[in-house]
Amino acid sequence: MLVDAHCHLTGSYLAADQVEATLARARAEGVTGFIAVGTDLEDSRVVLELAHRIPGVQASLGVHPHEAKSWSPEVEAALRVLVADPSVRFIGETGLDWHYDLSSRDDQEAAFRAQIHLAKDIRKPLMIHTRAAPEATLRILEEEGADAVRGIIHCFSEDRSFAQRALDLGFYLSFSGIATFKKAEAVRDVAAWAPGDRILVETDAPFLAPVPYRGKPNEPGFVRFTAEAVAELRGIPISKLAEMTTRNLEALCSWAPSS
Repeated sequence: MLVDAHCHLTGSYLAADQVEATLARARAEGVTGFIAVGTDLEDSRVVLELAHRIPGVQASLGVHPHEAKSWSPEVEAALRVLVADPSVRFIGETGLDWHYDLSSRDDQEAAFRAQIHLAKDIRKPLMIHTRAAPEATLRILEEEGADAVRGIIHCFSEDRSFAQRALDLGFYLSFSGIATFKKAEAVRDVAAWAPGDRILVETDAPFLAPVPYRGKPNEPGFVRFTAEAVAELRGIPISKLAEMTTRNLEALCSWAPSS
């Protein structure tokens, strides 16, 4: 049994009438659990509705760094109500994206710090997005005491040095289709090296489809290819990798496969 630890099932990513069929294809591939991620307040509301309606779907709700310019006291208050729901396992995705800078860096940092505070207030782990801002991401996590709640470095795309500091904070490393890319040497090195009780697999669907679907729209069922690649890198059977990553997610967020 595999779990997709981070996927997008809402908004412009996937039409509402395609969700059930997409997840049915995933279940046919042995994927029975899904952490669906909200990227802003309205998207988070839709994600929570999916988690209430579809077995196996749990939620991560927050404001993505691209949408950080929308952060306000009103957004924070509304999000605080949503994330209290027991179907919500994570806060985020939140973090920094200094590659696209679709929100100002000041706005990104403010929203990031605020969501760490929210996670600490309600005692739920974080779902972290970091791109082109490794040192700043780690510094903010350290300064804000994010080790109190831990979380996931989603779509891990850094090196061992970054990984070690994240692990020291109690965070888990989630590997996406990047782990199937032969030229992604640093990511593949970490996937082989990281402690077995701190790794997860994800799709980040519809982005970053793994080989053999690279360049095409991704979907949760394709997490099997990432799991196979990580298992091969670690020299273990796919069944063991699936068991390990599912158990890790349960340990981190009290996620239950039968939810």
